Amino acid sequence: MNATPEIVRAFAPTGRLRASINTGNPILAAPDAQAGARGVSVDLARGLAERLGVPLELVVFDTAGQSVDAVTQERADVGFFAIDPKRGEGIHFTPPYVLIEGCYAVRNDSPLQANDEVDRPGRRVVVGQGSAYDLFLSRELKQASIERAPSSPAVVSHFVEHGADVAAGVKQQLEADAQRLGGLRLLPGHFMVIRQAMGCPRGRGEAAARYLSDYVEAMKAGGFVAAALQRHGIEGAAVAPAA
Repeated sequence: MNATPEIVRAFAPTGRLRASINTGNPILAAPDAQAGARGVSVDLARGLAERLGVPLELVVFDTAGQSVDAVTQERADVGFFAIDPKRGEGIHFTPPYVLIEGCYAVRNDSPLQANDEVDRPGRRVVVGQGSAYDLFLSRELKQASIERAPSSPAVVSHFVEHGADVAAGVKQQLEADAQRLGGLRLLPGHFMVIRQAMGCPRGRGEAAARYLSDYVEAMKAGGFVAAALQRHGIEGAAVAPAA
């Protein structure tokens, strides 16, 4: 995967690889006082910078929406996102590198027992604004109403404080919040499987998009992604199959 000068310029027009990192999804990245962020996303960004032979600059956000905007507006060169057709208008996505479950949480005394009971008139579902769950449920829910918390980590707090019916988000985040707060349970199964991918601005061209896709496939096939998940203690996320 030798990078030609043209590829290097496409990914690092400033001389540095600016990687947009979203710390709002604990499976992918978490804040770090010294480095700014740590996690699977950061490891993949560092690996790409090394292959390109340029320094890495982390551009850290706490919401997916901000991270998407940074790449779409070319304030960052690469990012890490759930694949979604709306986001795809401005971003070239690679094949996914991990698969993550999106789940619902409710109070222990809620009458809801299954995912297909959520979309009913009068039900209030809380999501993180601009998250993959927000985009997906905004298309899929026809009767329930959606309320948007400022970020994915704030979903359960908003759900509790505002007396909503359902909290939607990353399974691991919901499980951690349920254990921390008590009185909550997850509905069985999942309402979506998120395909988490790398992406670059569409303006960087098809050659850059192919190079990034090849990089992700190599990192999966060589065991890098699996090792990164294990190194960071991540459970519940599966390495995506080869494209």
